[in-house]
Amino acid sequence: MIEIHDYEIKNMIRMAEEARDRAYAPYSKFHVGACLKAKNGAYYLGCNIENAAYTPTNCAERTAIFKAVYEGEREFDALAIIWDGDDYAVPCGVCRQVLAEFCAPDMPVICSNKEGEYKIMELRALLPEAFTKRNLK
Repeated sequence: MIEIHDYEIKNMIRMAEEARDRAYAPYSKFHVGACLKAKNGAYYLGCNIENAAYTPTNCAERTAIFKAVYEGEREFDALAIIWDGDDYAVPCGVCRQVLAEFCAPDMPVICSNKEGEYKIMELRALLPEAFTKRNLK
């Protein structure tokens, strides 16, 4: 796993909390925030943005990564996710696939609950046997 220090984890969770506060979730009331750290040290925040038609809804993780990719980033060191639930937040399947496109399999994903308690998982544990660029060669 890519090494990440405790102070960095707490800082990323704090930023993900700030992003969570911007969530637009009038239908589910399910507020999620994400903080994605690029290899160059830049942070990209995202929140979930719902839509009445549900399908166009965008998750916090994808909001963060799409912002980063738009800004030219292609390599990432860590992702922190927080939500307002008791369990640990984990990315949905679609987000896992998007993360697999740009992130190393050993990238740490910091999964946090509303209390800021967390567990760290490698991306590969969240999406084993991911379909990636190498499958298209």
